[in-house]
Amino acid sequence: MSQQMRQRRGQPLFILDEDTERTRGKDAQSSNITAGKAVSESVRTTLGPRGMDKMLVSDSGDVVITNDGATILQEMDIEHPAAQMIVEVAETQEEEVGDGTTTAAVLAGQLLAQAEDLLDDDVHPTTIVEGYRRAADFALEAIAEQALTDEVDDDDLVAVAESSMTGKGTGDIDAGDLVETVVEAVRQVEGDGGVDRDAIAIRARTGPGASATELVQGVISEEEPLDEDMPRELSDADIAVLDVDLEVREAEIDAEYDISNVDQLDAAIEAEESELRGYADTVADAGVDVAFVTGDVEDLVASYLAQEGVLAFDSVDDDEARSIARASGARTVGTLNDLSGDDLGEAERVDVERFGEDELAFVEGGAAAETVTVFARGGTEHVTDELERAVTDALDVTTAALDAGGVVPGAGATEIAIADHIRASSASVEGRRQLAIDAFADAVDVLARTLAENTGMDPIDALVELRSTHESAGRAGLISEGQTGQVGDPLEDSVLDPAAVKREAVESATEAATMIARIDDVISAQ
Repeated sequence: MSQQMRQRRGQPLFILDEDTERTRGKDAQSSNITAGKAVSESVRTTLGPRGMDKMLVSDSGDVVITNDGATILQEMDIEHPAAQMIVEVAETQEEEVGDGTTTAAVLAGQLLAQAEDLLDDDVHPTTIVEGYRRAADFALEAIAEQALTDEVDDDDLVAVAESSMTGKGTGDIDAGDLVETVVEAVRQVEGDGGVDRDAIAIRARTGPGASATELVQGVISEEEPLDEDMPRELSDADIAVLDVDLEVREAEIDAEYDISNVDQLDAAIEAEESELRGYADTVADAGVDVAFVTGDVEDLVASYLAQEGVLAFDSVDDDEARSIARASGARTVGTLNDLSGDDLGEAERVDVERFGEDELAFVEGGAAAETVTVFARGGTEHVTDELERAVTDALDVTTAALDAGGVVPGAGATEIAIADHIRASSASVEGRRQLAIDAFADAVDVLARTLAENTGMDPIDALVELRSTHESAGRAGLISEGQTGQVGDPLEDSVLDPAAVKREAVESATEAATMIARIDDVISAQ
């Protein structure tokens, strides 16, 4: 049959490579939903304070032990495009609010599971999408109603940080000192425009344990001194941040030099040494005690600087250089010709300390004091890595609580309130969209059921008790008690979450689920 005849009869004509695979209709929907659910299920057991950890082993033998949803999904080798969308949900959650990645991934998976049942009942994908979006609006209304109206104080921030860190793989330590450190760090970089989260850095090293974690008023640099003879401890130090290379200048054109005798060679060497010596003299004459150089420093320059009593570091990362400049009040200088005393910053103390095989430089008590660093310590390398992730999440959610809409009850109480509000509101929606709205509420319920299951409670009995207590008391959550849990008021036990975490989880999970549900044709080329 000719191409013209096919077009006249209205038959579609596809011009695809013979190796192209195509899946259509319910097969495509089922494949995508199954992949999304599988990724979601992989992190579901990590949800909550009693969630379990995952051990991820790479081909090279590297091991990561964590229950952080974003880390688990990033480390997994996921190829299916629909499953990748669930990974993107967790990544978005991590970037926007710093925590709640497991909640967002589990909710997205449950929305897909509910959508699969609706598709089996011949509910059109567009109807499901419209219902889910309306349900998401109801969910945001419920979150706004649950938000505490009083101004967020330090006690609330401590509760938020502790809720975030509880259950993280930090060796079952007492998180009291850690959360106090987190709150102190956030308060120190809070200004009229909110919290400057970029002004808080984290450095982690193995050591005596997490209880040794401390807040440093300044910056910790991971670069090591350039010369063994340089000083390791300085007080009231003048700091220079140099965006230059301190090495022999290269000619801008190709040139050859004809050296015919030893005197000419000695003169050339002397000229190079004089140039390098000039760099060191310029730095020392400007009154610099500590120099952080973003470029390379010739060994001979480092030796001259050591003779002048200057502590120097090279190849400093641009972000770290900016942090040092902010902490000390120094101005970044792009050429030594412009270096003067006005460009220098100040620090009360600069110490170089050894931790294992590494040396760290502590720049503390800067004149500007706009940067702080959480120096996290863990008993083993794996604990230290997880502690760093836990502290990062705690800093992010504490910032979100201050800057993005306050706090809501945790322990599953807000999820129960969301599901209850969605069901109550679905009666105002006509048609089959109401089925999708109710299905959304069922998906949210799974979050509370999962918390109960991971806490050691019977999930069905716990959900029934949560709903009953919420209806009678207006608030009900799952409070960890010993090796299991019980239903209670999370506010009495100071279990709080940032409202922003809940909002972002609802929005990102809904977007991913509706996008996957609308796909009915998958064309893949080899």
